[in-house]
Amino acid sequence: MTTTTQIQSFRTLGATGPRVSALGLGCMGMSALYGDADRAESIATVHAALEAGVTLLDTGDFYGMGHNELLIGEALRTAPAARREQALISVKFGALRGPDGDWLGYDGRPEAVRNFAAYSLQRLGVDHIDVYRIARLDPAVPIEETVGAIAELVEKGYVRHIGLSEVGAGTIRRAAATAPVADLQIEYSLISRGIEAEILPTTRELGIGVTAYGVLSRGLISGHFSAGRHLAANDFRAHSPRFQGENLRHNLKLVEALREIAGRKGVTVAQTAIAWVLSRGEDIVPLVGARTRQRLTESLGALDVVLDAADLAAIEDAVPAGAAAGERYAAPQMAHLDSER
Repeated sequence: MTTTTQIQSFRTLGATGPRVSALGLGCMGMSALYGDADRAESIATVHAALEAGVTLLDTGDFYGMGHNELLIGEALRTAPAARREQALISVKFGALRGPDGDWLGYDGRPEAVRNFAAYSLQRLGVDHIDVYRIARLDPAVPIEETVGAIAELVEKGYVRHIGLSEVGAGTIRRAAATAPVADLQIEYSLISRGIEAEILPTTRELGIGVTAYGVLSRGLISGHFSAGRHLAANDFRAHSPRFQGENLRHNLKLVEALREIAGRKGVTVAQTAIAWVLSRGEDIVPLVGARTRQRLTESLGALDVVLDAADLAAIEDAVPAGAAAGERYAAPQMAHLDSER
């Protein structure tokens, strides 16, 4: 299976960041949190994304405790040289894991930043990381210290650009006052629109781009999820509030309303949801978490979807801001989100 859409659209991550494809590939699900994945298909999907012109690959050093970085490293080594050279890698660090997979907190100390980077460079098989960011704010370490440590890595050539992840407006301002910040990675979708009130205006004021993850709300608004679907114990969604009981039934009604709009346009629900995020501004780059070539092809098709004023109004009417039932994370994970304070 090959992708048919060749990316012709590019966006820049903020005033200081790199030029990237208008859609990036989020690779987390190839290693963790969505149940078992097929390694061969995962690598084939990365190859297909590069062949289609995707340049931004997003990972985290804690996805599968290094598994995802090793997988991306293998995919890059086995890709044609021209495709390998076009790849830009965004890495999140800082999450502490136990051998049983338990989450133990976050470490943003400067010495930890340097340590995490050293291991990521080795696993990825690269001499630099294109965008480097702490996954969640370490409440014990001022953001200035963490960002300052990344800035030192930039000076030494190990990192090209500084990013942020899931932080609020105040933290964004403090980080940007410390060193140039290329982008903020944060959840943004039709049913996760919290950034619109304060965070997005702040990034735009400061010239910081946004890489939006969860644009299909972990498959919930992809059009492929059903109420009777069984989720494995190692699937994040089995414990996510939006996928539980009455919350799920309510949210899937929103998807059916979106399906009607997509049907009238002759596109899929997923393409409509991704196109909506694309329409929110040239400073926003959606990350699609495709784990297979089939899903990648569908997601890339969103680049060809044009939403006019009437379409956008219909979407807003079908899925208004705040319409989702349930928080985007369970309470313990929500407590780690500086962006939600």
